[in-house]
Formats: sequence, structure tokens, C-alpha cells
Amino acid sequence: MGSVGGMTTAEIRQRPVGELLRQWREHRRLSQLELSNKAEVSTRHLSFLETGRSTPSRDMVLHLADRLEVPLRERNTLLVSAGYAPVYTRTALDSPEMAQVREAVRQILTGHDPYPAVVVDRHWNLLDANSSASFLTAGAAEHLTGPSTNVLRLALHPEGMAPQIINHGEWRSHVLGQLRRQLESVADPELTALYEELRDYPCADAWPDIELMPAGDNLVVPLRIRRCDVELSFFSTIATFGTPLDVTVAELVIESFFPADEVTRTFMTSL
Repeated sequence: MGSVGGMTTAEIRQRPVGELLRQWREHRRLSQLELSNKAEVSTRHLSFLETGRSTPSRDMVLHLADRLEVPLRERNTLLVSAGYAPVYTRTALDSPEMAQVREAVRQILTGHDPYPAVVVDRHWNLLDANSSASFLTAGAAEHLTGPSTNVLRLALHPEGMAPQIINHGEWRSHVLGQLRRQLESVADPELTALYEELRDYPCADAWPDIELMPAGDNLVVPLRIRRCDVELSFFSTIATFGTPLDVTVAELVIESFFPADEVTRTFMTSL
């Protein structure tokens, strides 16, 4: 069974709710006036909430969190910091309550064969994959493909997929940019540490740490790898649940890889 929020006191940084709200406002690069307009509350009242001169109601915490686009996990933290019980469950993926979610995920994964697809959590740790996903990771070191596989570490580690990625610098720039944008949305120390680790991996043709610019005729950034003396090219899509009310469900990410050319399509279909 998933506990409400799945949180313990030790998991929550005991900081005043006003300080946390101000932190999220600044993280979203909003002034007090801009947030007060979005939330339809007075700037004076918002200032009082942030400084602790006023205590927000439960509904006000949720209202401001919604306008600040705070993820569900952190909304629970705001509620607890304000003295209220968390409202969003965090249900284990293998629990009976998640049967329909698991079935939907599995249907997407198996339906995507013969092309690779994976399911990850918010830290990009592998939760599930279809049979074709192992094709991408063939030859990677065992310490990168165990029970605690992180797909971004696996992709860029020199003992992982990196030696097989033909456009290593371009793909590395794409991965780091994706992770950097995620950090702009959610301030997460574990993600920050992962970003710094990946950034420090060696790369002979490292691209500048800037947003990608179009190259050649590509419409999307391809993952180009060499397998069986054949150059294969994929592009990927990201899918999430549209209306999650559970922390676990909200943080599930499905990444699906599609053939970017006919050579890749034919090769993968023939496997």
C-alpha cells in the first residue's frame, strides 16, 4: 500500500513554508507582482506569506503551488511545512493499486517492439524496458546494467554506450541539455549531482554547452550507433501520464526510440 505522500519527517527539510514558496517563486523567475497576478492574490498578502507574517491555508498552499507549477512530490513538502497533511499519495509501482498503470506501461512497451523503449523514474533510473532495449545496451559494462541502472549514465559512460555512439558529442549535448532543463523545472540535488557527473565524462568531440542548433537535414537530434558494422539512427519521444494524482505516476517517463531512416527500420525489423 502507498502511504499518503510516502513521506517521513526525515525526508522533509524543516523550513518555513513562506521560505519554500519564495524559493519556488524565484526558481520560476517570477516577481511577487507577477505571481500575485497569476494567483489573483494581493502582493501584500503574498509578501506576508513569504515572510511568515501570515500563515497560508491548506487551499492557499495548493493554489500557489499550482500557479508555480510545483511537482506533486514538492507540493506535499509545502503542505507539511505549513503544518498540513500531504494529499498526494506515493504508491509503489509493484503494488496492487498500480495494476492498471503497469498494464498501460507494459502495453506501450511491448507494442513498440521491434524498436527500443524504456520506463524511468524522475532520476532516470530504469524501471522497465521492452525486449528491444537490450539491443542498444549490448556490450556495456555490468556495473552499468545492474538492478540500479541509470539510463543517462549508461548512455554517456565510457564503459557504457558511449564508444558505440557515432555522434557522441551531439548526443551528449542533447542529454545534458535535457537534464539541465529538467533541473530548471525541479531543483533536485540528486539530479544536480547526476548532471555534474555526466558533464565530467570524457568526450573527444564535445559540443559547446549550449542549446542545440540544427545540423544538416536533421529535424530532430538522432542517436547514431554502430552495431554489427551497420550505422543505425534513432530519434526518441518522451511520454508521461496526462493527469496524475499520485507522485509515482507523475514521475514515470516512457522514452521510445524510432528508426530515423530506412536502413535502421529494416535492420531492426529483421532481428
